[in-house]
Amino acid sequence: MKRITLDALSKKYKLLDYRELYTKVIALIQDNKIKPVKASGMNGKSPALYKEYWIVEEKQDVTGYLNELNYELVPLIATDYYRAHMEQYLEDRPWVLLLNAYIKRDKFMTQMSENERSFDIWHREKFLKQEQGKKILKRCGLDIALLNYYRTTEPIAYYCATRQTPQQLLIIENKDTFYSMRKRLTECQSLENISGQSVSGEGLQNELYSVSRTICGESIGTLIYGAGKGILAAFSDFDHSGEPYMTAQGNTILYFGDLDYEGIGIYENFASAYGTQYRILVFRTAYERMLTKAERIGIAHLPATKEGQNRKIGSLFLDQFSQPQQDKMREILESGRYIPQEILNIEDMA
Repeated sequence: MKRITLDALSKKYKLLDYRELYTKVIALIQDNKIKPVKASGMNGKSPALYKEYWIVEEKQDVTGYLNELNYELVPLIATDYYRAHMEQYLEDRPWVLLLNAYIKRDKFMTQMSENERSFDIWHREKFLKQEQGKKILKRCGLDIALLNYYRTTEPIAYYCATRQTPQQLLIIENKDTFYSMRKRLTECQSLENISGQSVSGEGLQNELYSVSRTICGESIGTLIYGAGKGILAAFSDFDHSGEPYMTAQGNTILYFGDLDYEGIGIYENFASAYGTQYRILVFRTAYERMLTKAERIGIAHLPATKEGQNRKIGSLFLDQFSQPQQDKMREILESGRYIPQEILNIEDMA
């Protein structure tokens, strides 16, 4: 309930004469429109009045809304919660009625994206993602599967050097390395175009193409920007977001990221999630070049491991290297250091 002061009552009813104000306040109390706040104390005048009052809110007649819940909403919408919480129904009612009208039109036959469905029902594209939308669906007892929508992921950024299959696709954790490797492949392609003009025979040109289109000694057909952990979600829709050649039988997906707990964790989570669908390996030659270059620099000169990393890693990553290489990687990690993939520049990739 809201409070109102005696002075505010005087101004509201334009009663400057105290006796008229007293008569009005007593009448309001008798009509159960206000109640004195006894803790506010008396005003010290005769006859005395309390300094503050509670405003008694009139109970709204909800008969019409109960009838609406009982007889006008489609059976798919459960009404138990709202019949027990009428104040909440009055607050949610505009959204519930839009949902009700949508169901009546049987509009769920065509699958659409989450934001598209949200706008189609409530004229708000983010309503389903917001807490209010989730609560209304729960209060209506609706299975979210009824809405027949799909969630979207960030589009995969990639560079295609060739669509020939089978091929090796390389996922790169960080942006700088993605750009450098893309530059490496585009430079290779430029050289191939020049060399190819003086080479006769399609087979010989293809052989020249595959030999020169390499990064760290590996033939790479496509680069994919992983954006750190973003690749985990992005790949859930890879069949649709990528081109058909990317999922061709016989392809291999290589992964290359920072040599730290987080980078190793991203690979292991990625391989665990999608390893049954695709052949997923680490980009071993690139990691080997990282180790070689780090040894020249010295462990003490490597950057310190970023704080807050989950240090629990399995064996999916390390098992793909020789025992001496594994030992060196563990030595670096356990010393609180890491190797960023940016240790390799475009010259190291040749």
